[in-house]
Amino acid sequence: MSTSSGHQLIIYTDGSSRGNPGPGGYGIVLMWGDKRKELSAGYRHTTNNRMELLAVIVALESLTKRNIAVTIYTDSQYIVNTVEKKWLDNWIRTDFKGGKKNKDLWLRYKAIANHFQIRFVWVKGHANNPWNNRCDELATTAADGTDLLVDEVFEKEVLNN
Repeated sequence: MSTSSGHQLIIYTDGSSRGNPGPGGYGIVLMWGDKRKELSAGYRHTTNNRMELLAVIVALESLTKRNIAVTIYTDSQYIVNTVEKKWLDNWIRTDFKGGKKNKDLWLRYKAIANHFQIRFVWVKGHANNPWNNRCDELATTAADGTDLLVDEVFEKEVLNN
């Protein structure tokens, strides 16, 4: 998506998994002015939190312009709290000790997030927000689809435990 003056990039994200862990997916709606783009993908074995976080990462990685202000709306308190309360900085400093999960995705998030001015806004899930509901629909449809992708890090961790 290209950018022009007077607009701010708005991103809605959602993740889902059936069973948690189980088949999962993410949904993304990117909005710039009157332009809209939707992204989604499904995974054969993952968790809800991984899909919530992967949605944010994929949304940011899909952007071609750097150093712009981005507002991300998510119904994941896990993501909002981890970033906004600076838990992530401590997790990285302590190498995710104490069983903190999703190190691979959080490091991937941190690498891409450094290129933007990001503000997270928590929205109530499964409520009356049409964009959050659309992301949920994209995520669950992807999770229920065929030809699901492999969440390799998660599957490796699960199989090794």
